[in-house]
Amino acid sequence: MFLLKLIKNKYFLTIIGVFVWLLFFDKNDFFTQYETVNKLKKLKKDQAYYIAEIENNKRELEELKTNKESLEKFAREKYLMKKDNEDIFVFVSK
Repeated sequence: MFLLKLIKNKYFLTIIGVFVWLLFFDKNDFFTQYETVNKLKKLKKDQAYYIAEIENNKRELEELKTNKESLEKFAREKYLMKKDNEDIFVFVSK
């Protein structure tokens, strides 16, 4: 009897209708919000990674600006630069 009265209650039906509308049909429904939260978490992870990489690159750049030996090592390793009287052999493993 109580369940029948509850189902016939217009306020109860309105609340259920609004709930269903917000859960499935609204522009900001539950599933969209879930995807948005997951995307936000991924972007925050990416942001932390890139901030760490920027700090690492700043340290390396400062080291290259201040230390001539590290600048020469960097040029030799990354750009295969050499002195005039040297030969370079590059070994590539398969």
